[in-house]
Amino acid sequence: MRLDRVAEDIFIVISEMYAQVTAAVIFTNQGAIVIDTLPYPAETRQMLSFIEDKLGADAVRYVVNTHCHADHVYGSYLFESATVISHDLCREILLRSGERLLARAQRENTNLAEVRLRPPQVTFANEMHLHLGPRHVRLIHTPGHTSDSIIAFTVDDRVVIAGDTMMPIPHISGGDITSLVASLRSIQELNPNFIVQGHGDVLLRGEVDEAIETNICYLVTITERVRELVERKQSLASLLSVDIEACGISRIPLDGLVGRIHQTNLNSLYQRFTTEESAD
Repeated sequence: MRLDRVAEDIFIVISEMYAQVTAAVIFTNQGAIVIDTLPYPAETRQMLSFIEDKLGADAVRYVVNTHCHADHVYGSYLFESATVISHDLCREILLRSGERLLARAQRENTNLAEVRLRPPQVTFANEMHLHLGPRHVRLIHTPGHTSDSIIAFTVDDRVVIAGDTMMPIPHISGGDITSLVASLRSIQELNPNFIVQGHGDVLLRGEVDEAIETNICYLVTITERVRELVERKQSLASLLSVDIEACGISRIPLDGLVGRIHQTNLNSLYQRFTTEESAD
């Protein structure tokens, strides 16, 4: 794992094993708040050791799951003394399908063999205010990437820990573009000093607005391009003509993974628009 520091007592932990997934640790004089965990137990244990070196054992008071996806929640079980918090829908999704999906993942990846699913214990619908020591953290529902996505906003330092609501490329397969655009606008209105993306590098204050506008422009562009292809009765193969950089997104971040996400986004939109055309 890799460590970055974005404020005096806020550290970002970035996975070196899977897709540069990020987690955050907020230290206080009464314990720590962890926002998301890393995908594999080996790296989450490194994060836990880092916290214990500073605050001692059982110092993590809260673990916040920003959404239900495996790469953000599979380490929750390692924080045994902490209360796990999420959106209402995150708990519902994990209780409904989490064990089945974990079992499948464990068959495919031995790094996950020991993982145990730990559903959130405390949930909320729209917004929750978390206070620990001098820290005030707002947890805000920001649907779009998934229906259960939330962000964490540290009020004093104005740091947004965005989960996958903000990434180097938006990921909307299984999500909703209209909701994601609204959620990105709501992050912009918070006027953050930093944004911790769900994957990849931290965005500094001077980068925030441009990065958000780029993601919104990308979502609008791919919607228009794919809709046009479907209306012209073009085949699925025609999506290869929709170049990622022509849509405003660099193909370099996340070691090239953005290209795969781009194709997944296009395929998702194509299937949706094709279904809508057939229904009409």
